[in-house]
Amino acid sequence: MNRAMKLSAEVLRHISIFALIFVLFISQRVTTEARSSSPSVVLNSEGISKVVSPITPLGLDYNSPEYKVLANQREASSGAGTASTSSNDENKLVMFNENETLDVMDSYKEDGEKVGVLYKDCGGKILERKDGWTKLQSGDLIGWAEDKYLLFDEEANELASKVGKQIVTIESSALTVRASDSTDADAIVVMNKNAFLDMIEDLGNGWIKVDYNDKECFVQSDYVCTDFRIDQGETIASRKLKQGRSRANSEELTRNRGAVQADADELKLLAALIQCEAGNQPYEGRVAVGAVVMNRVKSGAYPNTIYDVIYASGQFTPALNGTVDRVYNSDKIYEMNYQAAQAALNGETTVGSAMHFRRINGHEGIIIGAHVFW
Repeated sequence: MNRAMKLSAEVLRHISIFALIFVLFISQRVTTEARSSSPSVVLNSEGISKVVSPITPLGLDYNSPEYKVLANQREASSGAGTASTSSNDENKLVMFNENETLDVMDSYKEDGEKVGVLYKDCGGKILERKDGWTKLQSGDLIGWAEDKYLLFDEEANELASKVGKQIVTIESSALTVRASDSTDADAIVVMNKNAFLDMIEDLGNGWIKVDYNDKECFVQSDYVCTDFRIDQGETIASRKLKQGRSRANSEELTRNRGAVQADADELKLLAALIQCEAGNQPYEGRVAVGAVVMNRVKSGAYPNTIYDVIYASGQFTPALNGTVDRVYNSDKIYEMNYQAAQAALNGETTVGSAMHFRRINGHEGIIIGAHVFW
C-alpha cells in the first residue's frame, strides 16, 4: 500500500514537472512570436493619453468631429476626399484655384440651394458632368459647381501636385512612432488605428519618415497606408458645427479664467498651431507659419476667421488629428510661440503673402529652417 502511494506520488511529480516545462515553453513561444510580429506597444485610450512627445503632449482627439469624418471616409471609400493621381483616377480629379470661395449647390441649376463651399486649392473627385456643371465629392461635401471656375485633366493634376501632400494613416490597432528607423529606437508616441501624419519620405527599407509635431520620426511601412491628399471643401453643416465649437471654447475659457478677450483666445489657438507645425524651427519660421494663417484669413479665398482657417478640412494635419486641441487645452504652449503668434496677428510676416508651406522637398519658395513657403 505504501509502495503504491509512493509510486503514485512519483508519477504525479513527474507529470507536474512536465506540465510546468510545457507551459513555460508555450509562454516563451507566444512571447517571442508577439515580439517578432508586433511593431507596436498596444495601449488603450487612457494609456495613450499619458504618452508625451518631446515637444508637446500627445494630442489625438479621437472623439473630434474632424477625426471621425476622416475615419469614416477611410472606412467607406479610399477615394473620398482624396486626390489620387493614379491612372484610374487622374481623369476624375477636379480642382478649384480662384481667389474667392466657390459655392457648391445641391443641383446644376443656378437657383439651387447652397450646400457648401470650395476654398482656394481645394479639390475632389468628379461624379457627374452636365450642362456646364460638375457634380463633385470633396471630403464630405457632395454637390454641383460651375465648370468655368474649375480645373480639369492636366491642369487639375498639375495644381494638385503642387499643393497636395502625402499622408500616412495607421492601419494596425496601435503603432509605435520611433526616433529612428529601428525597432530598438526610442518610442516617441503610440498612435491608434486611423490616426494620420504627414509623410516626409519612404526610405525603402521598411520604414517611412513622418512629421510628428515638427519632429522627424519613423513608422514601419507594413502597418500603414499612404494617400495623396489635397484640401477639401466644407459643408454648410460642418461650418455651423465649427462655429458652435468656437463659441463654446470661448465661453469655457471665459468661465475658467474670467475676463479674457476673444482675441486672446485666437492668439492662444494660433500659438498652439505654431507649436505643432514649427516647434523645432527658428523664430522666423514660427512667425512664417502664423503669417500663412493670417494671409489666408485676409485673402477671401479661405474662411475669414483664424479658427475656421486652422480647422478647415484637409489643411493643417495637427488640427485635423486633434493635436492642436490637446496642446491648446494643455496650457503648455511655449512663450516663443505666443510671441510669434502675436507678431503674425500684428501683421508681421517673414514670407510675404505666402499661403502654403511644407517641409523642404524641392518645391520653389522661401526657405526658412526645414520649411519652404509659397
